Amino acid sequence: MSQVKEVQHYVHFHGAPSKGKILLVASSPSVSQQTGWPIGFWAAELTHPLQVFREAGYEVELVSTEGGKLEMDGYSNPTDASGYSAHDVISLGYMQQQWFNDMLTNTKKLTDVNPADYVAVFLVGGQGPMYTFRGNKELEKLFVTFYESGKPSAAVCHSTTLLLEAKKSNGELLVAGKTWTGFADAEEEFADQAVGMKIQPYRIEEEARKIAGTTFKVAAPFSSYAIKDGNLITGQQQNSGAAAAALVVEALHA
Repeated sequence: MSQVKEVQHYVHFHGAPSKGKILLVASSPSVSQQTGWPIGFWAAELTHPLQVFREAGYEVELVSTEGGKLEMDGYSNPTDASGYSAHDVISLGYMQQQWFNDMLTNTKKLTDVNPADYVAVFLVGGQGPMYTFRGNKELEKLFVTFYESGKPSAAVCHSTTLLLEAKKSNGELLVAGKTWTGFADAEEEFADQAVGMKIQPYRIEEEARKIAGTTFKVAAPFSSYAIKDGNLITGQQQNSGAAAAALVVEALHA
């Protein structure tokens, strides 16, 4: 007598219906005024959240500050000669997928999307955002639109620089009364020591602690750490992308 076992996986990329679309925003390529390096997005801060969202059944669309082709930070590329991110098999796996490379090659500009089409927004970090996100009024408006409509609004690592200035429609800082995180001073110090120069033009934690009426928290350097305060979700650095994405999914399922 034969036994039949049937298994069905309800995961979007295996053909299951989508639960909705999440908007990812990354930095277009830039050049660091501090180091002269070409800079962009940090690979793991895109691929690890992407993995979480897709496994949870969500579609993802990637846009950027200027549109067009994106470049990952060299140290974040698992095939980089430095070997700094050689352990990142999730990014390495996505880099073998043609659709992923196509997605990086041709992004829309962030102003070309309608927030109503998405269930959440997630800002990808990296070295680029320190120049392309801070003071970016278009991105501030987009992020605040998501936030004020009650949708999960997430930022990780250096993308949290947007929150130093982003204001709600009433003119109050979005982070007023909020607890949040981002790249820590101790992590900046470690990175500076590793390369023998000051990498960033300013430090997010140092700037955040100057803001009255907000609480900026950090965990141990380079540990996975994310905070949800209302529908604002933040992650500390590149090892926190999946944790922040999981909080987005949890909020969507609440």
